[in-house]
Amino acid sequence: MKQQVALAAVTTTAATVMAVVALVRQYWKAKQDRQWGKCQRILRKFSRDCSTPVPKLWQVANAMVSDMGASLSSSDEATSSLNMFVSYASPLPTGINEKGMYYGVNLRQTKILMVCGRLQGKNQPISDLYVDEVPIPSSVMIGTSQELYDYIAAELVKFVSAHPEKDDEAPANDKKLGFTVSSGDDQSTAISGSNIKLKNFAADTTGVKDLITGMNRALEKHGLKLRVHALVSIFTCLHYSINIVYKRHFRVDSDSRIEQVDDIVGNLAGGRYYDKDCVAAITLGMGTNAAYVDTTQSAPRWHDSLPKKGEIVFCMEWGNFNTCHLPITQYDTSLDAASSNPGHRIFEKMISGMYLGEIVRRVLVRMAQEAALFGQSVPPKLLIPYLLRSPDMAAMHQDTSEDREVVHEKLKEIFGITNLTTMARELVAEVCDIVTERGARLAGAGTVAIVKKLGRIANRRSVIIMEGGLYEHYRIFRNYLHSGVWEMLGNELSDNIVVEHSHGGAGTGPLFLAASPTPDS
Repeated sequence: MKQQVALAAVTTTAATVMAVVALVRQYWKAKQDRQWGKCQRILRKFSRDCSTPVPKLWQVANAMVSDMGASLSSSDEATSSLNMFVSYASPLPTGINEKGMYYGVNLRQTKILMVCGRLQGKNQPISDLYVDEVPIPSSVMIGTSQELYDYIAAELVKFVSAHPEKDDEAPANDKKLGFTVSSGDDQSTAISGSNIKLKNFAADTTGVKDLITGMNRALEKHGLKLRVHALVSIFTCLHYSINIVYKRHFRVDSDSRIEQVDDIVGNLAGGRYYDKDCVAAITLGMGTNAAYVDTTQSAPRWHDSLPKKGEIVFCMEWGNFNTCHLPITQYDTSLDAASSNPGHRIFEKMISGMYLGEIVRRVLVRMAQEAALFGQSVPPKLLIPYLLRSPDMAAMHQDTSEDREVVHEKLKEIFGITNLTTMARELVAEVCDIVTERGARLAGAGTVAIVKKLGRIANRRSVIIMEGGLYEHYRIFRNYLHSGVWEMLGNELSDNIVVEHSHGGAGTGPLFLAASPTPDS
């Protein structure tokens, strides 16, 4: 009897334990289902908010066209989110008459990039292209401006000696040297008025005129038949000629102030060399910008300063573009609010490589906090802003392995996240896809806007040159951009816009600017 009672007690206890275990399992499964459902709801809402159907893309494109016109008509920033300006790099190469060896220099934060290549005219590709990057010694960086110019000239002597012109190419007179100054992500180079601010250098402020004079003095001192001198002299009120095209922070206004020009003009010059129908160049990398060619009559804002006829290059600074039609989400709003320039460069914050990974991170943070995507606690590293870089995002997005192994490896490497289910990895890849598709299609809308502004959509072929790692290396981004342009234009008109990667390659902009003809004016 006692044994039966004991057995019954054991059986009851075991049944109770099993029931409790079943209830616990059921509870956790129900909780996990609720959490997964929450993740799915966050994802679906994010996808809806980021949606870019064709009508939305045309709204964005038309708004950009309107802002472009307003910026070219008035300097009043209240009338346009864009603050476009005239570039100095006009006229551009023709691809026919440019022959011989050309040289260029790009002054970077702590390095000098020297480039040379032989142009053969008749739209032939560059031959004998050489690029050399030389660090600037600390002794030069703490010295005077003239010591910097002398160092550049001395290095250029070595470079030219290693890659000389042919005997029949040797110029009888001094030859133009393409020269650009690049600002880094930390804005280590800035230009205000007619001064260049080089924050990494002891002698950190120099005038534009002084730079040209000092650089030419150094070139002559070292026996080089190369000179930095005017690419374009379109503003007759200037008291000196300028041949330096700055990557950022340099322009000429109607009141003769020198502030901003972007090195993207070099890409446009290269595009025009290879194809006479090239009308614009767009940079899609960590940052973004666009430049295009139009007639001088299209810019009434500078009517008194521009030639009466001919072409001129406009730099858009399209990262500043903003319109109520942009599909801005709560994650974009929080990113902008936490940035160093809230309320500015909204378009750039939606399409450039600097920000795409950060948008993805912010969505994942919400999923982790509200739906325990990565477990019951939020991984500490996930809370670090900008830790997810766009190249890593692209690697996860383009992972084609069956179990999304690249997603697993990247999340482990960057955020210390492990033991993630295949479904969760798929969800992370979907977030990447939504952000990428939106950014690429918006960039495509901007591309169409430029061609529409030029009045070339319906009946003229237009080539758009793309440069930058986002376009070059992020295949899915590139495909989304192309498909967005095609959807906007349809079968009948899509062939009129040709979007292609730049031919010359990174760093060749100064070379093509050196080859640009100098107008008689």
